[in-house]
Parts: sequence; structure tokens; C-alpha cells
Amino acid sequence: MPPLGFLHGAIHAGGATRFRLWAPRAHTVELRLLHPRALTAAMQRRPGGYWEALLDGAPPGARYLFRLDGGPETPDPASRSQPGGVHAPSEVVDQAFPWRDGAWWGLPIEQSVFYELHIGTFTPEGTFDAAIAHLDDLRGLGVTYVELMPVAQFPGNRNWGYDGVYPFAVQNSYGGPAGLKRLVNECHQRGLGVFLDVVYNHLGPEGNYLARFGPYFTADYRTPWGDAINFDGPDSDGVRRFFIENALYWIREFHIDGLRLDAVHGIFDRSAYPFLEELGDAVREEAARLNRRLYLVPESDLNDPRLIRSKDLGGFGLDAQWADGFHHALRVLLTGERDGYYQDFGELGQLAKAFEAGYVFTGEYSRFRRRRHGAPTRDIPPHRFVVFSQNHDQVGNRMFGERLGRLVSFEDLKLAAAAVILSPHLPLLFMGEEYGETAPFLYFVSHSDPGLVEAVRRGRKEEFAAFAWQGEAPDPQAEETFLRSKLDHALRGEEEHRALHAYYRELLRLRRETPALARLSKDNMTVATDEKTQVLCVRRWRQQSQTILALCFSKDAIRCSLPAPAGDWTKLLDSSDAVWRGPGGGVPAYVRSHGELELALNPRSALLLECGGGEEPATAAGSPPAPDRT
Repeated sequence: MPPLGFLHGAIHAGGATRFRLWAPRAHTVELRLLHPRALTAAMQRRPGGYWEALLDGAPPGARYLFRLDGGPETPDPASRSQPGGVHAPSEVVDQAFPWRDGAWWGLPIEQSVFYELHIGTFTPEGTFDAAIAHLDDLRGLGVTYVELMPVAQFPGNRNWGYDGVYPFAVQNSYGGPAGLKRLVNECHQRGLGVFLDVVYNHLGPEGNYLARFGPYFTADYRTPWGDAINFDGPDSDGVRRFFIENALYWIREFHIDGLRLDAVHGIFDRSAYPFLEELGDAVREEAARLNRRLYLVPESDLNDPRLIRSKDLGGFGLDAQWADGFHHALRVLLTGERDGYYQDFGELGQLAKAFEAGYVFTGEYSRFRRRRHGAPTRDIPPHRFVVFSQNHDQVGNRMFGERLGRLVSFEDLKLAAAAVILSPHLPLLFMGEEYGETAPFLYFVSHSDPGLVEAVRRGRKEEFAAFAWQGEAPDPQAEETFLRSKLDHALRGEEEHRALHAYYRELLRLRRETPALARLSKDNMTVATDEKTQVLCVRRWRQQSQTILALCFSKDAIRCSLPAPAGDWTKLLDSSDAVWRGPGGGVPAYVRSHGELELALNPRSALLLECGGGEEPATAAGSPPAPDRT
């Protein structure tokens, strides 16, 4: 099948620039060239509601606008660059770039370790180029994929990125399209892949001119951000084409390896061939054409395994999804918070189920939702779930943007890291957590409309109403709120932070190099809990390698018996050891099992043991099959 061509935007090639626009309801469309010369050109109607003009004298750097039916001049909805911001003319971009990643084919999804970062706060400069200086550190830590929060053009210079209004334009204050290409190129030179967060469920409120051009939105569904994007109504074929083309644009033009799809529960589509399935098919076809590994990882709160179920079994065939339930179960065990959506959590068995099933709710009643929630995941392998103890939402959507280290002890931080990284799922780290960053990650914007700014302030307060947080939230419009959220990488040099960073590096090394941990399989794992001692025990095996992970959530030192096949067990890691600035471990370097391990565990600790021998089957001595809770 020939590759899907670009039907939207300005493409410069062979000395001329072809301008294309989808405006199916327009009677006339004019192209207004402003720089390097003033020119008005009538665009020609093409089949399917598209309009086209081919111009000489519109080189890279040229600025332009569109005018429909004699109305106001408007930037290109598929603009590749908005150097003057969301209300300014669009810019023709030079697509040429000296790529040096010709030998890069991507990484297997099973090897993924994601590192989510926000370009604006990751460095003092807040640019793509400034982030390059930290790539070697991330590679040395054990990260495999840098995951960028959205970079599509948003209003002003401060935003999380979810208020983007030009899906094809790279944020000008970050360094524009050339800056993003330089960052991706440098990542690939170091063996790092790049994921990009894209938003296909809404556009931001300021600078959103999309509705002027066509039926991009529908009032048939409502989202928290207003009318939904029209993926299944009249004229929706053109809308779907626009967003699928956008996904392929990031892959082709910027060599992006994967897309994180924001909040797909906000994508409403009752068609027989849903947009997300069509998007997945298009990306798979592109992967085959390019001979590259390409991935789609949606975020969804529906606990619907159809997203990640194989196409052969009736699913959409997407590659993995964010598993918020794992985070919630872990967070409540550590903090005791039970407000808002945390009211559904608090039992150790729920974290055990997250280890086994990915989801915590697979059809059970949810008090928060006041209905049953989710569906079983028996046929879904563990590498289809991305897990975390922190991310931009779970930190930034708190009133004061506190990272986990501000809420729990140092020992708790190490326990949380072990639970995430040594799980059978794909771990995601949020920028700075690996060394215990102390700066908050607050919500910030830089809108120009005072009424919109006030609406944002009011909306944030309403979001916090379900939680028992006291005080006044930082002003999202204030530049100080943004500046407070910038990382302080120098903390890595301080003693406790240095130890935590080394601990993360060791966890990731063990995950990568220990055979039983490197294989992500439900078939080679049993999970058991002891509510009395508050210990979660995970046994995994691969050929002659067997591991036991004991996660102790007790607030007191305890003695426990862990089922373990007979043999000699070696301690690979104890979060309590002095090397990790712990109180001192109570487990010797070697322990022998005769069917059980008698261990003394420190409060809030993680212990990893390995046995080189023993039986491989799930029914090995002392290790009965885990109940099917999926």
C-alpha cells in the first residue's frame, strides 16, 4: 500500500511551496502571503473538500494566513510553525535535516523504561537543546525511552502542553521543529527512543480556530473541555484524516518512535471502525513501510482491555496503556489518602492484583464511580501496562503539586521505586524522581485573555473540591508558579539524593540483567499477600533463575515466612541496607530455604532474592498457584 500523503499544511519542495487546506463548507479560500512579499492567491478546490495553491516565492520562513469566504484572516490549522504565537501568521518550514540515525530501528516494547519530562521545566533554559545535555545521564540510569509531554503549539510560553491548538506546529519557545529534530537525533545516537504525548481528545481554548475551517467538533458528545472532536458524525472522514496524518507526521518528519495518546476516554466514536483502531492500523502499516518499531500507548480510565487486546481477538491492537490503578493502590498504601478517586483503594490485595492483572478493577463495584468498573485482562500480557509511582497528572493535579518525596519518608520512596521497577509491567519515571527532586510540579498557563485566566483559576478550585486539601492553590497564570516547577539537577550531588539515584540505577540494572525479571510473563509469576504482616510477595522464574520480591508495607519491623522453593537464595537488593542510606538490613547475604524462608524485614522495605536452582513450574514446593483475580 502506498504511504498516506500529507493533505494538510504547507510543504516546500523543489523551489515551490504547496499549500493544502481542508475546508469542505467554504465557497472561496484565499491564501494571504505576508512575507517575504505581499500576495493574495485564490486557492483551487480539490475533491473531498480540500483546497490547494502552488506558489513560487514562498520559501522556508515565509509567513501566511488563510481567508475563507471573505472572512477574517486565520493561521493554518495544520501550520508547521507559529513563531509569533497562536494568533500570528503561520510559517513555511524547511523540512531538510541532517539526520544521523539511519541505523536506528527502535527497541522492543518489552524493554521499555519510560522517562516522562516536560521540556519547559526540565532545564533552566526550557528548550529541546538544553535537554540534550542530560541524555547521557538518562541512558546511564537505564532509561530506554524519553517521553515528552505535548509540544504542539500552545498560547504563551508556559503550559503543560494540553492546551495545544496547532497539532502540527512545534512550540516556538521550546525551539520549534528544528530543535525537536535535534533532540530526537541525539537521543537515537545514544540508543534512546523518543515517545511524544499527543492530544486527540480536544484542543485548547485560546487560539483554537479549527471550527472555522470545518466540522471538527460535534455537540453530540460533551467532554470536560467542551464539544468533542467529531470522529463519527457527518464529514468525520476528513477529521479522522487530519489526526491520523498528524500521527504519521510526527513519525516521518521527526522520527518519533511512539505516541502516548492522552485521555482516550475523551474520544467518542460509535462507528464500526473506530478512530483508535484506524489509527493503530495506519501506524502499523507505517512501521512495516519504514521497517521500524513504532508504538501507540493510550491513557484511559475506562479499564477497557479492548484497547490493548490483539486485533485477532477483537481488540484495537494498541501496544500498551497507562495503568492508573497500579499507582492508586500503591499511593494509598504509602500515604493513607482516601479522598476523591483514592476512596476505592487501600487494600494490599489490590496492589497484588495490579501486579497480576494490570488493572485493579476488572468488573468490581467502584464506590467512587458508584457502578461496576473495568473488564478482565486474562489474555493481556504484563508488558501491555505502563506503571508508575509518579507522573505529571498524579503530581501536578494536586493543589500544591507535591512530589511523592514531600508526602512520604525516604524508605517509602525506595519501596515505591522497587514496586514499580521490579514489577512485570513497563515502568515510567517522572522527571527528577530518580534523585528525589524537591521542586513541586504545579499547574501553569500563560493565557492572554483575562476571562479565560479567571476561568482556569476557578476550574482548578472545583477540581480540588473532592479532596481534603487546605489552603489557596498557587496561581496557574503567575510566572512564579512555572519557575517553582523547574528541576534542580544539582541535587543529585547531595548525599541522600545521590544514594537514591544509585538505588534507581541498581533497580533498573537488576530488572534488565536478572533473567527472571527480564521476562515479562504472567505464566512465570505467582503473587501472594499477608494482610497481617502487610507483605506482598512476588515470585518469578525463567529457566534456572528464580526471584522473590518481598514488599513490606508494615510500619513496624516484622518476621515473616515466605513460600520459596528449596535452595540457596542470594540477596540481590535490600532497600534497608546502609549503602542506600537505610537503617541497616536484617537479611543476610545468603539464606537457605527448605520450602519457606524465615525473614526479618524492616518497616517500609523492599527485598529481592535470587536462587540459581530450584523448580520452574508454578507448582514448585511451597509455592501454590495464585488465585485467578484477573
